Amino acid sequence: MLCRRFKDLLDVKYFDACRCHRVVEGFIVQWGIPADPKIYRQWGENKIKDDPVKVSNKAGTLSFATSGPNARGSQLSVNFGDNSSLDDQGFAPFATILEGFESIQQVYGGYARNGPDQQEAKERVRAAPAHATPNLRWRPALFDHLRT
Repeated sequence: MLCRRFKDLLDVKYFDACRCHRVVEGFIVQWGIPADPKIYRQWGENKIKDDPVKVSNKAGTLSFATSGPNARGSQLSVNFGDNSSLDDQGFAPFATILEGFESIQQVYGGYARNGPDQQEAKERVRAAPAHATPNLRWRPALFDHLRT
């Protein structure tokens, strides 16, 4: 189910205007809130069921963020290290970055509170504009090197 959602999001170019909004050094980078709140409501608030955890949250694995059981929407994270503690919390990796992991590890993490306020970004058009967070630019081409 998670792979299907990810493919659907890629097909509609959902991530093209998203910015990384949370960077926790040594832990994860998270993104998935588009510039247009209407698009977020369409995908981010349209929750899907959890997949079972079949592989551990190791460095370079990709999983959906969640707000509770069966509440996967559109926000994703990449694990920077061994985050196997997330396994028991239901975070199910569905892909592994095969090339370019070094680039993801270089996402800027120096903004206050680890990035823009998520709730504000979901509600306001362009709450985290490019000029306000220039170091959080997303490069969708990194998805060219995933194994799901």
